[in-house]
Amino acid sequence: MPPTPRLKTALLVVDMQNVFTSMTTTCLPNILRLSTHFKSHSLPRIFTQHGHTKEELTPPYKNQLVRKWGPSGSIAKGSVDWQLMPNIAPLAAENENPIIHKNTYDAFINTNLAEVLEEKGIERVVVCGVMTDCCCDTTARSAFNRGFETWLVEDACGTASKKQHEAGINGFAYAFGEVLKTDQVCERLG
Repeated sequence: MPPTPRLKTALLVVDMQNVFTSMTTTCLPNILRLSTHFKSHSLPRIFTQHGHTKEELTPPYKNQLVRKWGPSGSIAKGSVDWQLMPNIAPLAAENENPIIHKNTYDAFINTNLAEVLEEKGIERVVVCGVMTDCCCDTTARSAFNRGFETWLVEDACGTASKKQHEAGINGFAYAFGEVLKTDQVCERLG
């Protein structure tokens, strides 16, 4: 394998919230490891948090996700489900970067994520979190389409089923960026 070019790299930890806890048993230790690695190498870590306002959860539903999942299947801002998981919340709180609050699968839409990355001179984004086949894959594809080299970390993403996880990973690997494991990310970044 050729050496990894020294591009300014950021870790993007997607939607590690209480509502998704059951999907993170395998990926959480790897996410924590990646966060520690990035912090120890003074590389930026950016956390996202998905949720919907009271207005978005009230008819007529203007948000496409609320229309798809209904208000009871959507994450209400401020709820226990919306809160970051106990292992993740302190990492986001100690972090110099603000949490990116989003209301759709793509963390670039309706947020300042692109500006945050551009201000830091980021050239490569490493994506992990939940759900592999929804917010992680969509955000990683969006990063790629915006010109960022993008890595999706297979063993640091979780979702509802193995089939969904593999679909998200395989689709991204085919046409967008590299799919790596946590060990490979840490090795490549030094």
